[in-house]
Amino acid sequence: MISISVADIQKNISLLTKMTDIIEVVDKRRKIKVATIYPANHTNIVEKLAGKYKNRVKKIEDLEEAKNLAMTKAMEEKYGKFN
Repeated sequence: MISISVADIQKNISLLTKMTDIIEVVDKRRKIKVATIYPANHTNIVEKLAGKYKNRVKKIEDLEEAKNLAMTKAMEEKYGKFN
């Protein structure tokens, strides 16, 4: 758990956007805990997809290979098959 003051959050708001640990906000003048901030849980986009498309998502082993395959398919659709 990280303890920071309200002034520190105001100076550097990216602390909240990039946080991975629990943050405890304290008032330095009164030396009391003001708030506890927990990082947001990010959900997987596949779980949000509509019913029939949920099972169609494929796992990608090699991203570069997937990019090349998609580009080749797009070129074939646009210009026709080539040898």
